[in-house]
Amino acid sequence: MSAPVPEPPLDAPFRPRRGRAMALTMAGAALVVFGVVALLVPHWGPGDRLMMFGFGAAMAAFLWRYAAITALARAEGLYVRNLFLTRTVPWDEILGVRFPEGDAWAHLDLAEGDTLAVMAIQRADAATGQHEGHRLATLVASRQSGSTNP
Repeated sequence: MSAPVPEPPLDAPFRPRRGRAMALTMAGAALVVFGVVALLVPHWGPGDRLMMFGFGAAMAAFLWRYAAITALARAEGLYVRNLFLTRTVPWDEILGVRFPEGDAWAHLDLAEGDTLAVMAIQRADAATGQHEGHRLATLVASRQSGSTNP
């Protein structure tokens, strides 16, 4: 039998598990595969080889950015780094946290009437993702009640 997994602190960073592992694995694979192809295809000149390796490097950089998705609790608000958007949302602007069935990730309901996806909490992580959604909702509620130390 395995020991129970310790509960993370309420303000611990939020990061996807499966998506992050897959992105990092595929980034490494892209560098290796495109590098090998660039070196081994006969009759290619230096420009062709560089272009092939550059394509693999660009793919790896995109996957690395995906692996860097996170949400962090800070004193001034929730720092959300998604694939293309990075934003710090003040705690008093967050009205609630939703993780609707069928959605790929959690969402913040904002006071301005908009929503913000939190890609760091993903449905692909199954029960862990659901637990992280509840942890984020609890964190938001504790920060809105005026407490800075959950």
